Amino acid sequence: MPDLLLELFSEEIPARMQAKAADDLRRMVTDKLVAEGLVYEGAKAFATPRRLALTVHGIPARQPDLKTERRGPKIGAPDAAVQGFLKATGLKSLDEAKIQRDPKGDFYIGLIEKPGRDAIEVLAEILPVIIRTFPWPKSMRWGARSGKPGALSWVRPLHAITATFGLETEEPDVVKFEVDGVESGNTTYGHRFMAPAAISVRRFEDYEAKLKAAKVILDPQARKDIIFADAKELTFAQGFELVEDQVLLDEVSGLVEWPVVMVGSFEPEYLAIPDEVIRATIRNNQKCFVVKDPKTGKLTNKFVLTANIEATDGGKVIVSGNERVIRPRLSDAKFFYETDLKTKLEGRLPKFEQIVFHEKLGTQAARIKRIERLAAEIAPLVGADVAKATRAAHLAKADLLTEVVGEFPEVQGLMGKYYALAQGEDASVAAACEEHYKPQGPADRVPTDPVSVAVALADKIDTLVGFWLINEKPTGSKDPYALRRAALGVLRIIVDNQLRLELLRIFFAHLAVVKFQMDGEAIDQLDYPTLMDIGQTEFVPFDEAKKIAQEVRDHGAPAGLTLGNMAPALGDLMVFFADRLKVQLREQGARHDLVDAVFALGSRGDFVKIVHRVEALGKFLDTEDGKNLLAGVKRANNILSIEEKKDKRTFNGASDPSLMADPIEKHLWGTIQSTVADAKLHVAAEDFEQAMESLSTLRSAVDAFFEKVRVNDDDAKVRENRLKLLNEIRSATRAVADFSKIQD
Repeated sequence: MPDLLLELFSEEIPARMQAKAADDLRRMVTDKLVAEGLVYEGAKAFATPRRLALTVHGIPARQPDLKTERRGPKIGAPDAAVQGFLKATGLKSLDEAKIQRDPKGDFYIGLIEKPGRDAIEVLAEILPVIIRTFPWPKSMRWGARSGKPGALSWVRPLHAITATFGLETEEPDVVKFEVDGVESGNTTYGHRFMAPAAISVRRFEDYEAKLKAAKVILDPQARKDIIFADAKELTFAQGFELVEDQVLLDEVSGLVEWPVVMVGSFEPEYLAIPDEVIRATIRNNQKCFVVKDPKTGKLTNKFVLTANIEATDGGKVIVSGNERVIRPRLSDAKFFYETDLKTKLEGRLPKFEQIVFHEKLGTQAARIKRIERLAAEIAPLVGADVAKATRAAHLAKADLLTEVVGEFPEVQGLMGKYYALAQGEDASVAAACEEHYKPQGPADRVPTDPVSVAVALADKIDTLVGFWLINEKPTGSKDPYALRRAALGVLRIIVDNQLRLELLRIFFAHLAVVKFQMDGEAIDQLDYPTLMDIGQTEFVPFDEAKKIAQEVRDHGAPAGLTLGNMAPALGDLMVFFADRLKVQLREQGARHDLVDAVFALGSRGDFVKIVHRVEALGKFLDTEDGKNLLAGVKRANNILSIEEKKDKRTFNGASDPSLMADPIEKHLWGTIQSTVADAKLHVAAEDFEQAMESLSTLRSAVDAFFEKVRVNDDDAKVRENRLKLLNEIRSATRAVADFSKIQD
């Protein structure tokens, strides 16, 4: 079957847009082909700085003929309806129609035959539409047609369109169309400098080979492989090691069509700058890789650049030009770094009084004060020195006002560590200045030093509590304050470090602190332990918290929020954390319904305990005892739900053994009493596996009860007692989880 070759040749496409553009081109063309009945065998798209290319192979030469039936009017319908039917179906008379029998009457049926078109004709129709509607994130108009600006909106001026279609064994045809004065053909162009002449192409294999001969490597992955391999080889030859950077490699491969890798150098004096600043300077300004000495792990005064041309002088001028640009950049970075060292971190803090963090949450200075107080309270809970945690929280944000971070925001925190060490701060304090931002994503490391843990938790909890208090929460896909990331960061820090924190109490206490500060009250003397004790009470069970959260989302937070009405914000925040925990556990292979089953019992925010309980529940339900007990509990719950609805009452309270005539129900009652007591002891000791093992003894007693005993006995008192016994089965399993939340 025939193949399609399509190339859109333009001025330089920004590297960051190329991968998505290639994918969009493949998706748009193939979607249209399928919609037109042209089911293909395979497709692949490519991008270079000056072209988007697509090959689709195995396209049918012609659309299939279509036959459809159209239902018409009833027999005996008015002539106007009949004539409309004949016109719509293309029939000459009703003699050509079929008659369909129907209980509502007999109807005319017209058979409409639509012959398929040649695929090349369809392509000539759909390709211009795709080009005109291409979803560039940014585009431009240029040129003029009859004195008017060009109509085509494209990322950069479009110069040529190559479009051929045909069998491998035959000369392909050009798919003829025109877009804003650019006519399709079978001509493309090679490398801008080394082989700019026009090239006549036929099909993809011919196209790719001729481009390579014209110094253009079409496949982005091939360009990446060349750059990476050559860079490693050149640095190894000099006794050094390339500092790998996948993001930079992706970008650099989108800047060249014919990669030529070279090594440059800079003065050793600039190595006095922190390695990360050198790397940021060279990476951001010149898109070059840095090089390290494998013996020391430190950077050397070398860098790797990628040119887009094979220079006649071996690249000496290109290397020299890059060195001339990098040198003043490093000089600036060295000046910024040395200037920053002249001012201590705490000397920068007064400026935060003039910088607003959020109009409702006050200045950065106010926020730093809150983080200090919270870090001091969290420190003893995580085994950190209180004075060090307070000091670290005091200094952690100061590097935001330094010259280096102003120039390179990506090194915030890291520079705080360097400056803290330079001014003689404790190593844990300096480390916390960097690590309090972590983890910033699923691949980022989690801080383990207790001081870093205390400050990182304080920083993230203050953000979450503050924005929850003012009702600025994520909605749908929008999360402008990165609150989901902050919550996942809190969870990872707690779970990875196995920290036993009751977050509900901490959230409540800090919620009060933020509220006091918003009201203009001093927070220095606030008694955190007392506030935490107030937050000791679980405001609402988890299900009720969800209802309150929905009410807050629908109608907003209560006006004049006070300590007495903080429950909605707090309950909603716990729901948010539960959802984030579900996401995290699901990514690790756990079932989200098990998280619901555990959370339904209520939680003070001890997420380590929750994770352990979920893990134990998952293992238990994988056993035959677990599956059978779950089935029995669900059966009991279903019967109770039906009878409670019928009687308009619940069957709480203990069952009466004196009303149990059947030894099987007496056995079940006795088993429940011993099982509940045993399970609760194990739960209190946080031995959830053993608690599940205790519950498994219910299985045989529950099975026998449902097999031999009729719940809805004729005697009303016996019936009620047996329903209470079913409720005790349900209650017994709630020692570990709400089994009604677990999916079959």
